[in-house]
Amino acid sequence: MPIRQTAFLFDLDGTLVDSVYQHVLAWHEALEAEGIELSVWRIHRRIGMSGGLFTNMLLRETGLTIEPERIERLRQLHAQAYNQRSGSIRPLPGARELLAYLTDAGMPWAIATSGRMETAGPVIRNLGVDPQTVPVITRDKVKYAKPDPDLFIAAAEALGHPIENTCVVGDSIWDMLAARRAGALGVGLLSGGYGEDELVRASAYRVYQDPADLLEHIDEVGRKL
Repeated sequence: MPIRQTAFLFDLDGTLVDSVYQHVLAWHEALEAEGIELSVWRIHRRIGMSGGLFTNMLLRETGLTIEPERIERLRQLHAQAYNQRSGSIRPLPGARELLAYLTDAGMPWAIATSGRMETAGPVIRNLGVDPQTVPVITRDKVKYAKPDPDLFIAAAEALGHPIENTCVVGDSIWDMLAARRAGALGVGLLSGGYGEDELVRASAYRVYQDPADLLEHIDEVGRKL
């Protein structure tokens, strides 16, 4: 019986690059520009989900009525504020080494992010990933983003790999919920600010500190060379 190969599907922000707090501050700046007050910690709890769900939760927490035109303005303001900060964003410890290891081992991998290419593109290039050679699924390419499973399902399809044989690596509960709904194995990282208990409750099979820690324990979720 042939051995089933594991493929890896990576979230981007807080998983491969240290960008969660730049997103938080960018959303805070965008909201303030529209006269909407929301605590920074509340914004952090929403990073990783789709912009649509973010605004729905925003409505619930503020009681505001936000028209589609205002939602689009918020999205654009966030993108502008985030891109102004993106030059300071760096790969998380071990991220490049982990991706290089998987490539050398012949283990397929892809990136699936709730961000749109206008914000994710520069960060992905800084990570050293070429979207022409590595599947990169952004919000632009699917109907629904996390916690819906569409991003990870599309990433697995781009690899030509069964979703049930994939390992989804993410830093948020939204990643783990999407992995569970897709039928993939969820692996959590603490590098995005969520706690281990939260990730486990959201169905993480294993939880590691960051990409470097995952690489050190890769035999727990994949195979060693």
